[in-house]
Amino acid sequence: MREIVLDTETTGFAPEEGDRIVEIGAVELYNHLPTGKTYRQYINPERSMPKGAFEVHGLGDDFLRDKPVFASVGQAFLDFIQDSTLVIHNAAFDMKFLNAELKWAKMPEIPWEQAFDTLQVARKKYPGSPASLDALCRRFNIDNSSRTLHGALLDSEILAEVYLELIGGRQPDFGLAGSSGASENTENSQNWRPSARPNPLKPRITKEEAAAHTEFVDGMGDGAVWKN
Repeated sequence: MREIVLDTETTGFAPEEGDRIVEIGAVELYNHLPTGKTYRQYINPERSMPKGAFEVHGLGDDFLRDKPVFASVGQAFLDFIQDSTLVIHNAAFDMKFLNAELKWAKMPEIPWEQAFDTLQVARKKYPGSPASLDALCRRFNIDNSSRTLHGALLDSEILAEVYLELIGGRQPDFGLAGSSGASENTENSQNWRPSARPNPLKPRITKEEAAAHTEFVDGMGDGAVWKN
């Protein structure tokens, strides 16, 4: 099962007001394990960077000026994610921006049901507790000391660790459960029970060794402990 843990950085909060994506970062998981394959793309937002957004991620106008615009990299992004489940913290935010950019570029939008929102899962699992990425790192003892500024790829790598803890740790179903998505895998992992081995293992001792042992025990008389 392939999943993509994803994060974006933007110029603000509202694409309908002209805010744009400036970075996309993603980490590939296969059967809940990182494959080492990642995606990172800085994007020229074709507008100036507000001070508040710059203080969050540190991506300024000078750095982004020579980066490609979304329309020129959108297809490569779609080719990377394919139809895999997108694991996102606060998926509504990132999906809103991604689909806005795809729409402006006249590219296919991503179905909302393709996203798996770890923020919703955390709020449901730990009601009343903080559910930010930093708070979940503290809960699961995940080192995020390098996260002095938000960065899409770094946040995706951290979120991958948080996601695995939220669903019960690495490979929660031991690869035994079929899956069409992360939520189904979580349910299967909770209901998993060991089953009988379909074919008994072959004996580790030969017939000759078993006969020799029987002969040895018989020579010890009726009081041998192996006869009780």
